[in-house]
Amino acid sequence: MELEHIFNKVKNASRELAFLKEEKVNSILRDLADEIVKRQGEILVANMEDLSRMDPSNPMYDRLKLTSERIEGIASDTRHVATLPSPLGRVLKHSVLPNGLDLTRISVPFGVIGIIYEARPNVTVDVASLCLKSGNACVLKGGKDADDSNRVIVKVIREVLERHEVNPDAVTLLPATHEATGEMLHAVGFIDVVIPRGSSRLIKFVRENATIPVIETGAGICHCYFDEYGDLEKGIRIINNAKTRRVSVCNALDCVVLHASRLDDLAALCAPLADSKVIIYADELSYSALAGKYPAELLEHATPESFGTEFQAYKMAVRTVESFAEALDYIANNSSKHSESIVTENEERAETFLMSVDAACVYANAPTSFTDGAQFGLGAEIGISTQKLHARGPMALEEMTTYKWVIRGNGQTRPK
Repeated sequence: MELEHIFNKVKNASRELAFLKEEKVNSILRDLADEIVKRQGEILVANMEDLSRMDPSNPMYDRLKLTSERIEGIASDTRHVATLPSPLGRVLKHSVLPNGLDLTRISVPFGVIGIIYEARPNVTVDVASLCLKSGNACVLKGGKDADDSNRVIVKVIREVLERHEVNPDAVTLLPATHEATGEMLHAVGFIDVVIPRGSSRLIKFVRENATIPVIETGAGICHCYFDEYGDLEKGIRIINNAKTRRVSVCNALDCVVLHASRLDDLAALCAPLADSKVIIYADELSYSALAGKYPAELLEHATPESFGTEFQAYKMAVRTVESFAEALDYIANNSSKHSESIVTENEERAETFLMSVDAACVYANAPTSFTDGAQFGLGAEIGISTQKLHARGPMALEEMTTYKWVIRGNGQTRPK
């Protein structure tokens, strides 16, 4: 394994992090936030190099792009992480056995967290700050699209760590090659868990090839079911916000599931989408309802591939259903278990949806665009977990820890 020496250095750095005081970590994060803003010119130049290699029509272009405003936002998020309480050393359970053994279950770091992500240089800072705050070292594997940006950002992070006399190997960026990805996924004994952030293709690749534990995050095929009892004005606002707020993110709406009794309202529900030039892939019933009422150049007949697809673009599908039960079945068969929403004034139906739909985040009369650690009051996040083991939904500081049992005795022995 060519990268084994690098992985070993990160593992050694992770043990050193366990001895850092919380205030020192907070000081590092505040210093890092200031340094990112101070050196934004250097970062933006590198980012322009990355952008020059990508077609602006690529949905990933917006994710890749950094601006002064976005860098200020990254710095603000980093400062916010410094204000959050440490997730380490929390007493999760405590008991004293009849034999006098004192048992405590406490939160501890994973050790080394590996992150594989695509064209999102902001993730580099988010992950580094969250890992430092939670006592974890991190191995970063960014995509080649953002490599110039990532290398400058990691350079800044490592210089800040050195300034505070902390081992800079705690934040390590691997080469942007497929070979490095392969070695990372097989770094047994060095990386405790790997978290892929990106497309469903990336996540599927990591899940199928990793021999180290994986936490799946990112892929979002999000639906909004507009019920026969849905409020039209709420539906218009919710669908437009969920689809157009930011199309490249994983909580963006991909498909409106419409009760057939509300076909006459479909044109009104979709009208604001035309302002953003959203292409609609409509099934036969919804196509007929939109024909002549939605711009013809933005309206297309749906194909089987239109459904169960994460578009990450100004594109959306519409599927018509005859009943609430059919809507639940359709979502169950096409969801990535990220975020799902219902618009209805029927309280019983809303509760049934919230309890029965299998997703990390389920909404009644609100858009899926709220699925975000900061929006949930958790601070910065490392991703949205769509699986059921360990963590589900926004993975913030608390979710970046595991636990161990601490047992204190006084010479007790176990009987034969």
